[in-house]
Amino acid sequence: MPQMSRRQIMPSSAPRRQRGLSLIGLLFWGGVIAVTAVVAMKIFPTVLEFYTIQRTVDRIAAANPPTVPAARADFDRATITEYSIQSIKSADLEISKDGSDKVVIEFAYDKEIDLFGPVYLLIKYRGRSK
Repeated sequence: MPQMSRRQIMPSSAPRRQRGLSLIGLLFWGGVIAVTAVVAMKIFPTVLEFYTIQRTVDRIAAANPPTVPAARADFDRATITEYSIQSIKSADLEISKDGSDKVVIEFAYDKEIDLFGPVYLLIKYRGRSK
């Protein structure tokens, strides 16, 4: 059998560049994901609180209380059982009636979230009964 040179055995193709994530890229994306996760974990409780307030306001408006103080008292009772409602009080609710004598309850509040150092995130929540 004739001797073949190494060049004849190996296919001649241009060397391909390696693909993948470098250590610097891994650290960068890890940092981005970590910061995003921390911000999401700080925002999530405020979003849950907003939906709890919205659900409570919808329930009170559906009961169609006869007076504004009765609606406020219902909200106060709900805040006792719903421990997550802390950003708004019954005095902050705007209670009115629409053209068909249905109770409409509106609310708005700001939530300031401390991210790190002097950096804060301000979220403005607004809601209205259905």
